[in-house]
Amino acid sequence: MFPLKRRKITKVEDENQENKICKFPEVAIFILERKMGASRKAFLTRLGRSKGFLIEESLSSSTTHVVSESNTGDEVQTWLNNHTNRQDTTHSVHLLDISWLTESMAEGRPLTPQDRHRLKTSTEPSVDTTTTLMKSYACQRRTPLKHHNAFLTDALEILAANAEFNENEGRSVAFRRSASVLKALPQAVHGMDDLRNLPCLGEHSLRIIKEILEDGTSREVESTVQSAQYQAMKALTGIFGVGVKSADRWFREGLRSPLDLIRTGQKLNQAQQAGVRYYNDLNRPVTKKEAVAISHIVEEAVNAVLPGAIIELMGGFRRGKEVGHDVDFLITHTEEGEEEGLMPKIINWLEKQGLLLYQKTTRNSYLESKDGPARPPHNMDRFERCFSIFKLERDKDSSRSLQETASYDSSTMEGDDRTKEQEPVPSWRAVRVDLVVSPYSQFAFATLGWTGSKLFERELRRWAGQEKGMSLSSHALYDSKQQRYLRANSEEEIFAYLGLEYIPPCERNA
Repeated sequence: MFPLKRRKITKVEDENQENKICKFPEVAIFILERKMGASRKAFLTRLGRSKGFLIEESLSSSTTHVVSESNTGDEVQTWLNNHTNRQDTTHSVHLLDISWLTESMAEGRPLTPQDRHRLKTSTEPSVDTTTTLMKSYACQRRTPLKHHNAFLTDALEILAANAEFNENEGRSVAFRRSASVLKALPQAVHGMDDLRNLPCLGEHSLRIIKEILEDGTSREVESTVQSAQYQAMKALTGIFGVGVKSADRWFREGLRSPLDLIRTGQKLNQAQQAGVRYYNDLNRPVTKKEAVAISHIVEEAVNAVLPGAIIELMGGFRRGKEVGHDVDFLITHTEEGEEEGLMPKIINWLEKQGLLLYQKTTRNSYLESKDGPARPPHNMDRFERCFSIFKLERDKDSSRSLQETASYDSSTMEGDDRTKEQEPVPSWRAVRVDLVVSPYSQFAFATLGWTGSKLFERELRRWAGQEKGMSLSSHALYDSKQQRYLRANSEEEIFAYLGLEYIPPCERNA
């Protein structure tokens, strides 16, 4: 005989059944997932509710008991400070070990907490309240462009880049999160005590920081920078159109630089060919002055084919940077639908003016599903866009300074042949430019997504998913609980939906 199929119980029905048998509404329990894990928390939540206990999904003003496993009282208190506006919950909420909950469930009623159940917290005031109040997510913090701990963050970001080269995304993100916390500090770190109670600082990052504070440098960082693999991967991934996988394959084949690709006759796609051809220019920082000059060109091109369009300078320059590695623009029109088919017209205008050295255009492939957004294969959005290389005329000052460094650039790409006659520096330079076209209804989300920084955006999506049960992209915000899309006309509205304080672009430099 086949077993009878059990009728599926929906989430709403399940919650209603649990609420009906709640026997102890005066005791509101929140189970802290930290160190416990989502699956164990879900199991304890179901078990507790089946026995009549009120287990809350999230921390709220009605919470009376906070239960955790393998955490100290100080760790739980710090977590509470980071996730609520209450600075001291020890007197209003019971901080308890998981043993209290398991014993209570065995007794069939909430027990009066005993001393053995209580988590002990330090009574000593914090040396610096800024560390205690540091929020866990980068999107909760204000991170200025200029900060006080570059000597530490530079080292951590080298290790983050090296982890990326080794395709270890988890380690890379961990280092970047650690660096992000240090960037948000209002003062320089002088000793390990300054890092007490700060979130996101893993053991590896703390070990590197301690070594730098004590010795002035880190042996691991120094050996990483000097390693042949790091130097080669940095050079090869610096080629426009080259990712980590291609660079790693070339490195294993013994290639170390763009010049090696030319000498060995590697088969390159069009983007990579342009990347090698304009390697020196594309790896030279783009100044704010040059970004403004490109803005004028883009505005002229867009207005020539679609008067009334909105053009915004995005990326690092919107966050206040004076230099960047490329220039990003977001384009829309207040009349929905007017933006369709705009990109080919812009590209055609630019090509007629002789301003494009390379371009690749992709069409808009975003479709809004009524059932909510499907999990994307990557974080890249699906707007109509153009990855391009602009031909930008140099001003006299930059041409003069480049003439002085031409011999260095020549040796980088042409080898050390001193007898070769040096070619004059051209009157123009190559600059990477990304053009993105967004429908007006998605413009607020696109603006948020294309402002950055990369880690800030990652943390926004993580906050939306883990803390709010929402899905955020550069196209939309979907509330999984309400099962509907939330519309927004500004970044401020999106922050409000997410329950976050609005952070201006100049303080998103995580």
